[in-house]
Amino acid sequence: MPINSFPAISAVIPAAGVGQRMQADKPKQYLRLHGKTILEHSIKPLFMLDAVKHLYLALSPDDPYFSATGLTDERLIRVDGGAERVNSVLNALQHIDATETPWVLVHDAARPLVRREDIELLITRCMAVGHGGILATPVRDTMKRGSQLVQHTVDRQQLWHALTPQFFPTALLRDCITRALAAGVTITDEASAIEWANEPVLLVEGHSDNLKITRPADLQLAAFYLEQNR
Repeated sequence: MPINSFPAISAVIPAAGVGQRMQADKPKQYLRLHGKTILEHSIKPLFMLDAVKHLYLALSPDDPYFSATGLTDERLIRVDGGAERVNSVLNALQHIDATETPWVLVHDAARPLVRREDIELLITRCMAVGHGGILATPVRDTMKRGSQLVQHTVDRQQLWHALTPQFFPTALLRDCITRALAAGVTITDEASAIEWANEPVLLVEGHSDNLKITRPADLQLAAFYLEQNR
């Protein structure tokens, strides 16, 4: 599908978390990386796509940090975040008119290295098959299951690391998350709600440097990747 024929899209970024594992004095999305906040880096590739008509940013209602960022794009709409990531995503989805933007991209606030070409590939592949999908990378390491001791080795064939963005029809994603939560299902990402509803999810291989910043060492690695690739 040519890029200029993409459907109208809304984007959602849940950013109400505090990121305790970073051991920082502020939520990880507001830590600085090459002169900008992680959040600014994460949002930039989405705003590079003309098809993205609105970006719904789910923030804590008492967030004191956002106003200091350089995020002023008129497409950005702030909404209240929830207790968990899935609640923030659902809150944002409830603000979206699915007839105006029938597809939605959901991206992590702490993935500052996602490439525009990967997002475009995700959209193109999903539109070609007619259903949603996610960016992912194949598992390359030997996988073990266990706690302190190994219980057994897990076959890594057909195992993938789920990344973001994840791309789905707006109304479908909103409905699946709503029903899954009502059923008491644990939703770890958008795809897990779609899977629970027995809807297909396409795997689209993206770049492995699309890392999620979770621990202090991740910030150092992200800085290195930016120096090398940006």
